[in-house]
Amino acid sequence: GFFAGTLAHMVSLNLQKRLAASVLKCGKRKVWLDPNEVNEISMANSRQNIRKLVKDGVIIKLPTAIHSRDRVRKRLAAKRRGRHTGTGKRRGTAEARLPVKVCWIRRMRVLRRMLRKYREAKKIDKHLYHELYVKAKGNVFKNKRNLMEYIHKAKSEKSREKTLADQAEARRAKSKASRERKLARSEARKAITSEKPAEPAAAAPAPLLPPPRVPRRPRRRPSPLPKLLPHTFHHRHASEPTHGMDVWWGGASSSRIRPGLDFVKIIISVN
Repeated sequence: GFFAGTLAHMVSLNLQKRLAASVLKCGKRKVWLDPNEVNEISMANSRQNIRKLVKDGVIIKLPTAIHSRDRVRKRLAAKRRGRHTGTGKRRGTAEARLPVKVCWIRRMRVLRRMLRKYREAKKIDKHLYHELYVKAKGNVFKNKRNLMEYIHKAKSEKSREKTLADQAEARRAKSKASRERKLARSEARKAITSEKPAEPAAAAPAPLLPPPRVPRRPRRRPSPLPKLLPHTFHHRHASEPTHGMDVWWGGASSSRIRPGLDFVKIIISVN
């Protein structure tokens, strides 16, 4: 345009533009020189003159060019809602995009920050804090909610144990006091009894006699001699003396005589 033609055919203003950029603390492309005041600008050969021209409005610093980020902000907002993050938009593996170690560090920092806050607020004591700290390091809790539920459960269990212990202690104290009262009463009774005169001893009750014994029926004892059938015996020989006794002989073949005896001599009185 006119400014370019003026600079090309009339006079060079490179010096003035360089000095103006130095004074305005910007680049030379941001310095605007008034094309209608070329002669006056060409006469300015010092920074002081350039400052005067800047004050008069002959030399102006151009505003910064606007680079809108509206589209970028909209796209980032959509990405936060899960858009534009499909498999076709991913560059790199899952481990490279979000390492497991980074997830672990974030979770540990969240849990330990919560434990510190609870300990400082006196919600948990140092013993429970240490126990939960070690459990968190051992991957027991996966988020703050799990840790909070465990803390509530542990505190309720601890209060329940304390209540049971107090009740047991109260029962022991009550039973001890009862025993002491009983002992005091027995001691008082003994003291009163020792002060009174001795009373005659009461007659001892008659001992209880056992019930009369009913005579038992005598048992029948078996005969020492076996029962022998008549056909198993043989009459004595005529030559044997009797002496007033009748003699019978029995063989071992008899079923009424014990095996192992060849002959048994049975003497039966005739009288």
